[in-house]
Amino acid sequence: MNCSDTGKTIKLLRISMGYTQKQLADMMNISDKTVSKWERGLGCPDIDLLTRLSDILSVSIETLLEGNLISNSIKEINMKNNKYYICPECGNISICTGEADVACCGRKLDPCTPVKASDSEKLSAVISDGEWFVSGDNPMTKENYITFAVFASSEKMHFVKLYPEWNLQFRIPFTCHGTLFFCTNKGKILYQYL
Repeated sequence: MNCSDTGKTIKLLRISMGYTQKQLADMMNISDKTVSKWERGLGCPDIDLLTRLSDILSVSIETLLEGNLISNSIKEINMKNNKYYICPECGNISICTGEADVACCGRKLDPCTPVKASDSEKLSAVISDGEWFVSGDNPMTKENYITFAVFASSEKMHFVKLYPEWNLQFRIPFTCHGTLFFCTNKGKILYQYL
């Protein structure tokens, strides 16, 4: 931990939230001189203050300790380039349109890398009544099933949650062609073009 970098980050976040040093100090039950000391890089927050400080400044403890705010520069969003994060503990799914720090169940998650589905893994997709009708031969047992599917075009995304012991079939409004992503309960994300 570099006290100078941490202090600069605290100052930047404090100012962006519209707090004075005194206001931040009052929220933390410390003196404004302590906040000033941090911001000048002459010391770092005690470990017992980090959780409260991160809550007040709406930033992770890791970001405070690293003293490094990373800003995304998203000029245009393409839903086909979404990042998928899956918690191995609870199966929670987070989808982000750009780079992000994502955590669940106390663990930092890395984005999953989708793999192109082989011919035997592909789902069947036909246009019927103005919709994509998607189905598959996966037995959807509790041990092996598809947990979700996402149809993504450049500007839209349609998410479908799937469950074990249900038939593997669902409908997606047909508005254009795009990419179908689907995830197994083992955390493997496959994709195919529709």
